[in-house]
Amino acid sequence: MGVAHHRGDRNGRATLWLIQSGVSGWHGCLCGISWAMNDSEAHPATTRTTRFLTMFALVMAGEAIFGLPFLVARIFRPTLLDVFEITNLQLGTAFSVYGVVAMLAYFPGGALADRFTARTMMTVALLVSALGGVYYATLPSIGGLQILLGFWGLTTILLFWAAMIRATRVWGGSDGQGKAFGILDGGRGLLAAVLASGTVAAFGALLPEDAASATLAQRADALSQTIWIFTGITVLAAAIVWLCVPEEGESPTSSEDNTLSWAQISTVLKNPAVWLQGMIVVTAYTGYKGMDDLGLFARDVFGFDDVRAANVSAVAFWVRPFAALAAGVIADKVGGPKTIIACFALMILGDSVIALGMLDPTSPWMLFMMVIAISTVVFGLRGIYFAIFDDAGVPAALTGTAVGLVSVVGYTPDIFMGPINGYLTDTYPGATGHEYFFGVLAAFAVLGLCCALMFQRLAARRAP
Repeated sequence: MGVAHHRGDRNGRATLWLIQSGVSGWHGCLCGISWAMNDSEAHPATTRTTRFLTMFALVMAGEAIFGLPFLVARIFRPTLLDVFEITNLQLGTAFSVYGVVAMLAYFPGGALADRFTARTMMTVALLVSALGGVYYATLPSIGGLQILLGFWGLTTILLFWAAMIRATRVWGGSDGQGKAFGILDGGRGLLAAVLASGTVAAFGALLPEDAASATLAQRADALSQTIWIFTGITVLAAAIVWLCVPEEGESPTSSEDNTLSWAQISTVLKNPAVWLQGMIVVTAYTGYKGMDDLGLFARDVFGFDDVRAANVSAVAFWVRPFAALAAGVIADKVGGPKTIIACFALMILGDSVIALGMLDPTSPWMLFMMVIAISTVVFGLRGIYFAIFDDAGVPAALTGTAVGLVSVVGYTPDIFMGPINGYLTDTYPGATGHEYFFGVLAAFAVLGLCCALMFQRLAARRAP
């Protein structure tokens, strides 16, 4: 009873801290949404309350839909590998199925977003994705996991992604793109941080006091119950979207005006700035996918147990809201391209520190400092790389189509980054494989810096 009482007291304090942190964080994020709505003249037909609720729903849905396919594996990667009895390479290959299906779905999904309302598309996408969570909680075989990830590639991309981006661009208006996308990704990051910390606490509570002594069956049961939590949140997000996102405002115009001709699509395909934006997303998203390795890196190199390794990933999520919001504000002040260039330069530096083996495995504080530094630039980039459509000269009516094209190019790391990570870490055990992997990330960051510089030159020529 004494141990149980101590354990309950510890978990109670952890839960209270999470609630307080989440409330404080959401308060800051919601204040940011209110601050971005002050320009009532830019949106005369929309009340502040409606705009507030719309962005709140976009934030909630934008992270909840990716919780099942990505957050579970990112936060609990070491546990997932053991429970599913698979290697890191097998998991990476399974995620390649998601990437292939998503790549095929991005462009048609963009066209759909230019024809149908975000409210309908996003609600359906969330509900159907939640059905996959029910199956995921049964802890299927590797074959079943591959099919499930392919299924999520359709639900999250064909029905959801471009609709969310289009709605956000319209919400931001002509002079608030940086703030709109910064708030979106910052809010998503805050939700991800709360989910990460909350689910890690729940996962730890489901294990014995000494997490390292937990049996495989106990870890499997804890993981399954954690997946149910993510499934419930996905359903909740669907309800919020349906209640809070209006049919008007973010939706396309009439079907007659919205018929996309090949000539219109061709204007997007022939725009070199759009292709460069796609390359910027590729290289930035590669850095983001590299963060999947953090928990495994902490276990393999620093000797962390499953719970401590999961907490390393949770720290990265807490950086995201502040980094994305700050990047959005800076982008509106100095320009999106300049901010992106600075982020890539810092990303090269951070990835190189790990690639060169400069972290001391006996000093965990070095790991956490590097995680914070890399997370800042990675999430800063994610907060603004869709905020430069105006710089690229993309008409608002073709936002969905442009999002589809940029995403087809930009999210290809979903196909190849998992196998690369799995091959390097399985072939070169210990620190060596992880250092090679971060060397790959640094190389992609160099490519991203070059593309951002070229994009800036094109945008400067287009400016009046």
